[in-house]
Formats: sequence, C-alpha cells, structure tokens
Amino acid sequence: MRPVHHKRTACRACQGARLTPFLDLGMQPLANAFLAGPEEFAGEATYPLVVYFCEDCSLVQLLDVIDPEELFRDYVYVTGTSDTIARHNVTYARTVVDLLELGPRDLVVEAASNDGSLLRQFQALGVGVLGVEPAANLADLARQRGIPTETRFFSSDTARGLRQTHGKAKAVIANNVLAHVDDTIDFLSGARDLLDAGGMVVFEVPYLVELLDRLEYDTIYHEHLCYFSVIALERLCESAGLGIARIDRVPIHGGSLRVYAAAQSGHCAEAGRMVEAERAAGLNSLECYLKFAAEVQRNREMLRQMLCRLRSEGRSLAAYGAPAKGNTLLNYCGIDSSLLPFTVDKNERKVGRFTPGMHIPVRPVTAILEEQPYAVLVLAWNFAGEIMSQQDAYRARNGRFIIPVPEPVVQ
Repeated sequence: MRPVHHKRTACRACQGARLTPFLDLGMQPLANAFLAGPEEFAGEATYPLVVYFCEDCSLVQLLDVIDPEELFRDYVYVTGTSDTIARHNVTYARTVVDLLELGPRDLVVEAASNDGSLLRQFQALGVGVLGVEPAANLADLARQRGIPTETRFFSSDTARGLRQTHGKAKAVIANNVLAHVDDTIDFLSGARDLLDAGGMVVFEVPYLVELLDRLEYDTIYHEHLCYFSVIALERLCESAGLGIARIDRVPIHGGSLRVYAAAQSGHCAEAGRMVEAERAAGLNSLECYLKFAAEVQRNREMLRQMLCRLRSEGRSLAAYGAPAKGNTLLNYCGIDSSLLPFTVDKNERKVGRFTPGMHIPVRPVTAILEEQPYAVLVLAWNFAGEIMSQQDAYRARNGRFIIPVPEPVVQ
C-alpha cells in the first residue's frame, strides 16, 4: 500500500538538490476534501504546504506529494459549472482547430478531461475526441454527454496504450493539469509520443508572473505541485523532446499561459522574449520569492483585520465560492465560521458539505439573497466579474463584495 504522503528530495525538472523553501502556508488539509458533517472534523488529515525554489533551474514547486489516488479518484471540481470557462473553451477549441487545420479524420486527446466540457467544443467542430480522466465520477459524466473517455491517469505508459488502441493524435490537450503531475517530464514525453506528424501538445498553466504580481498565493495547494515560468517550461519541454512553437497569454484563472509544443528542437522567438523579461524581473533569483512571501504575510494580516473589524461593528458576512484556492486562503488566514458563517457555490457536489480545515458550511447560491449579508468575500475571485453580474439583485440591496488579493478591497 502506497503512503498517502511523501516528500521529494530532488527537483522535478533538473534533479538538482538546491531546493530552498521560501513560503510556508502551514499544515493544511487537502483543498478539495470537503466534509460531510461535524463527525468528520476530528479525523481530518493535514499536510505541509511549503513552496520551494530550485536554485539550479528556477522551477517553483512543492516537495510534499500527496498520492494522486487520494486527490483525484473522486473529484469535486467540475469545469462545466462556470460561464467564463464555457466561453473560454469555445475560443480555445476554435484556435487549436484553425491552427492545426483539424477535421473529422483527426483525433484530439485531452489528459485530465474532467466532465468533457472542452472536448465537447472540439466535437462540435467536427473533430474526433478522446478523454483521459482518472476521476471515475467525472469520466462517467463525460461519457453520458457523448465524450469517449478512458478512466486512467495520463502518463507515458498510458500514451503507449492509447496509441495502440486509438491511433495517433493531432493534438494532445493538457488543460490545467501539468501542475498536478509529479513526474512532469514523463507526462510531456507521453504526450509527445502520442502525436501524429505535424501535431502539437497544447497545455494551459497558471503563469508564475501573474501569481507573483497579483499575489495569488491562494492558488497554491497540494494538487498544484509546480508553478511555471517560461524559464522552467523551456527546460521541461527540452527534457521531453519538445520545443515551444507558440505561446499565448490568456486571462483565465487569474492569468495563464497557453503553450503549443511540437516535436522539434528550439523554441519560438516569443518564448525567448518572455524568458528575458522573466530574468529581468528576477524570477531566476531567490530574492524575488522572499519578497513575495513577505507580501503574502502582509495580505493575511490586512484581510483578517478587515473581516474582524466588520464583525466587531456588527456587520454580517458570507463568502461566495468554495474553490480549492479559497480553502488555502481560509486556512492560511485562519478565517473560520465565526467570521464567515457560510459560503455559497453553484457546484452541487459541494453544497451541503463543509470546507476543509475551517469547516464553513457550503450553501446554495440563493442563500446570498435570503440572508443579505453586509459583505461577501469572493473566494472564487478569478470569476469575480461573472459572480457580480449574477448577483445584481444583491448589489441593488446595497450588497458589497470583498476581493481578497492582491490587497483586500470592498467593491
């Protein structure tokens, strides 16, 4: 039986040992491990959440690794619940189809395909699709929606099997999954080996520059093992026999990169320009990350002071969203149900449960209007525009929203 938790001693990208911790977010529960009720509170497991900088290759990463079977076999995050993601997926699919000139005879394989929301957009454009999703509940949901899906973790071994049974793929999509993988090079190598001639591996990852600039420390949790700069991505792609052929910045999830990698040597000029900009900003030096850690601590103090002041004035509070990122923030800042009596979420798998660690009850979105709190802390701040537009009635009654990062503000 594999242990639930182990700690790496070498960098994922370069196997170096010069790994320096710069941000300790404390002992934290798994960010998507929602609890059914108070009877589960006492036995809740927590693990170190510490971020390291590799002084040899500049990859930012966690060394504490949770068994992926524990994290992903029964998963609560569903991509299809957000209107913002839905619009993003339409554009994403069209961009890839046009770039690679995909048609009915071509195959798009998506690793960690979730409920099939992105693949449905490729399917609608007349392209063959195949999902690879380890969470059995989500794979079943995708199949019910007409998306062929294999219930497996993606790896180089998986890729070899898929190539034998389904043939080569013109595009291998890895959307917000590369950060979840402990053996990053094996994952990318498998994606490369699955490619047909002229095909590309296309993946989106949250961009480290945005994380640092916007103080997005809440996007750090046990599922996210790596935090990518282009400096690190070039090294990882080279190790997997890939070169970056194109790279786009996209606004989703607080600022992400969409990388198009092909079985080639060398990287595109845009990747080179981004690497130079990152070096100029100090992303290849420890000092940059120590400054970030100090700002994170300051944010915690400011947010707690704001919420405590509002509560001491007799103001009622609530939160919007029960995202994994929100649970990092709640646990690091020590924000429990004495400050936030409840949060709300559109995901039915979370409603009626309690957030990990701080044990805040999750209620339906209708609770915002029913309770009319003075202010709502937006935990899913990456969808703040969508949330505020959906809550016009709350705002019309003088409702307020608190955006927690990069600096707590009331809107």
